[in-house]
Amino acid sequence: MLNETYPYYLAGEPVAANRDLDVTNKYTGEVATRVALADADAIDAGIAAAVEAFDELRRRPAYRRKAVLAHVVQRMTQRQEEMAHALCIEAGKPIRDARGEVVRGIDTFTIAMEESTRMYGEVMPLDISPRAHGYQSIWKRFPIGPCSFISPFNFPINLVAHKIAPAIAVGCPFVLKPASRTPVGALILGEILAETDLPRGAFSILPCQRDGADLFVTDDRLKKLSFTGSSEVGWALKARAGKKKVVLELGGNAACIVDRDADLQYATDRIIIGAFYQSGQSCISVQRIIAHRDIYDELAVLLKEKAAALKAGDPLDEDTFLGPLISEGDAIRVESWVNDAVARGANVLVGGKRDGVFYDATIVENVPHDADLSRKEAFGPVATLEPFDDFDAAIRVVNDSVYGLQAGVFTRDIHHAFRAFNELEVGGVVVGDIPSMRVDCMPYGGVKDSGLGREGIRFAMEDMTEIKLMVLNRIGE
Repeated sequence: MLNETYPYYLAGEPVAANRDLDVTNKYTGEVATRVALADADAIDAGIAAAVEAFDELRRRPAYRRKAVLAHVVQRMTQRQEEMAHALCIEAGKPIRDARGEVVRGIDTFTIAMEESTRMYGEVMPLDISPRAHGYQSIWKRFPIGPCSFISPFNFPINLVAHKIAPAIAVGCPFVLKPASRTPVGALILGEILAETDLPRGAFSILPCQRDGADLFVTDDRLKKLSFTGSSEVGWALKARAGKKKVVLELGGNAACIVDRDADLQYATDRIIIGAFYQSGQSCISVQRIIAHRDIYDELAVLLKEKAAALKAGDPLDEDTFLGPLISEGDAIRVESWVNDAVARGANVLVGGKRDGVFYDATIVENVPHDADLSRKEAFGPVATLEPFDDFDAAIRVVNDSVYGLQAGVFTRDIHHAFRAFNELEVGGVVVGDIPSMRVDCMPYGGVKDSGLGREGIRFAMEDMTEIKLMVLNRIGE
């Protein structure tokens, strides 16, 4: 069970300032717990404490940073069922998926623990011409300074881990704003971090309302902003972030190409997971399925059968596959987009019905490319299906989007695999699987409206550091 209340964490200390933020059970709609809500003064204090902590934190040896991360791994492992239960309640995530997210969070901290001792540099010869005779150089990475993190509702533990774990690994203090609809997972991580010997101010986890989070973005004391969320919000934040580094992990309408030689049973099983896992509330959820005409009809039948068999219900039920959407408003939006596509000539192959905060696993054919269901991010349990005759034409369909996060390609043709890799306008191409496939060590991020920069622990660590060069003149030796 959840605690009755949760404090926020200011400069590493729990602060039960109020009970102002109601966190609801997304399945029942009832208030499940109450969380302390930070105001502008608390956020300002958290940033000031991070600035104060930076000098001590940046000087800490790697083995001490590694020990903090090892403690988090140990405590998450001990508390994983508690954390999974919290995800079920606050996010409406089915229990099996919730357990999977906690395991991924443990993986993410484990990778950071391992990488924390691998901050390598390089010896660089400079004597490339007579004028540099006797000179040589070395460079290494140094932590950039206090960082600001804003995380989304859909992965309240692992996407938080992707921000705070690399920060600890390199020695950057941080302030984190978790999603106000799902703050509990981040606050449990704060409780675990408070058990370590991190210096005062090394971290603050401060739930707050969106309109009160201005300092997370605009404060010049912060040297980096990392935001995960919608494209509209992300690009607006970047415009106000000033001189600090900005990394944006934003939305998508991920496409999956199914070539004529694909194993259709396997492709179907994976697409069903990619489209309907977590009720489609993932930025790399399969939203557009583009299938070769030779196998289109067979694939459509398989997808219809599999989607119709998915069980919706209480996320705490071990057999539930489809949980609620994060809000009824989101379910209504998905319903309206499907209805609009149908009014414009599309055909619902399976699903298409809403029941309160739930929406059926839905596949829609013949959707116009300029319909919201095709061109925007659905962020719900719905996918479109269309045929192609020529592989290059399929690539053009995938690229006909303002988004470019990841794409999946089911093909056994090595030439098609490399053509997709070379020509698809995305941050990642997954061959033989769905675009929803992510391993937490890999570089992850998008192009176009899908974002800026890359996460994945080693790549995030690089972005939280700066290269400093030392040039040595040996002529006087």
